[in-house]
Amino acid sequence: MSQSPRKINMEDVAREAGVSMATASRALNNGTGVAEATRQRVLAAAERLSYVVSPEASRLAGGATGRVAVVVPHISRWFFAALLEGLESVLRAAELDVLLYHVGDIDDRHDFFHRLPARRKVDAVVVLAFPVGEEEQRRLELMGVTIIAAGGQHAAYPNVSIDDETAGRQAMDHLIFLGHRRIAMIAAVDPDQPGELAPSGRSNAYYAALCDAGIPIDDQLIVTVDWGGREGADAMAKLLSQREPPTAVYAHSDEVALGAIRTLRRAGLRIPQDVSVIGIDDHPLAELTDLTTVRQPVRQQGELAGRMLLDILRGEETDRGIVVPTQLVIRGSTAPPRS
Repeated sequence: MSQSPRKINMEDVAREAGVSMATASRALNNGTGVAEATRQRVLAAAERLSYVVSPEASRLAGGATGRVAVVVPHISRWFFAALLEGLESVLRAAELDVLLYHVGDIDDRHDFFHRLPARRKVDAVVVLAFPVGEEEQRRLELMGVTIIAAGGQHAAYPNVSIDDETAGRQAMDHLIFLGHRRIAMIAAVDPDQPGELAPSGRSNAYYAALCDAGIPIDDQLIVTVDWGGREGADAMAKLLSQREPPTAVYAHSDEVALGAIRTLRRAGLRIPQDVSVIGIDDHPLAELTDLTTVRQPVRQQGELAGRMLLDILRGEETDRGIVVPTQLVIRGSTAPPRS
């Protein structure tokens, strides 16, 4: 009875290439610390011996699973969907599986962080666009894996985001440059995600811009609502009830700004002749509705976070705090105030 041919293993490849087992493993798994000439010699030896790296053996040898957990508070909202789409496209191209964890409200969030250490093993956790509290940070760190954030998360992890205060100043400085002095702010918070910093960078921008311009702060022109278009509409109704309504409105997001515009139009006011409105984000509807806004590249933030994560997992040097620039986009919803 003839014997089955002996299965080629990594030791055979290392011997053929004249390198150690550790070097052969790093070369075959695209690891760091291997000279390119050595890597090519090992790959050539593997090809001569018809050696194929076992994906499972490769993962076990490197302590890797090929999976990344992504934690997101909202899936249906445009911002989070675009952020996730950019991140997932990069991870998918790198053949990493994405495990999506939706923490839609406070109960979901408590349950997720309570059960976190017992979750299936992953190589990394990506937190999308919500602040992580101190206790939640401790639960994350129990996993002992790479943690990064994208889209405005405030924990001290490698992260990709915009500077919210800079974006807010771009919006406010535009209104002040046009000549507005009675400027309202509709601030937005997410009721499902406690722990938001107060005031936010977008609110800080409002106060700083008025102070720098020598414009007194009028608390009656500041309304804080839950995030959303309907809430923006209600906030605008409250502002119009003032004896002296604002000539301009700075909204924390385009959705909130579009809600405000609905109320203004129903009140018979013209935009921007009677009231100017500006938002932040450059939501897809902003261009369709001619809304002046401050654009942030949302999908790009997800893509950059994905590349950052891959660099960290490979042990490569990377910028661990990327701030993506924002841009004022002037459209038809802002103009100088009436004389």
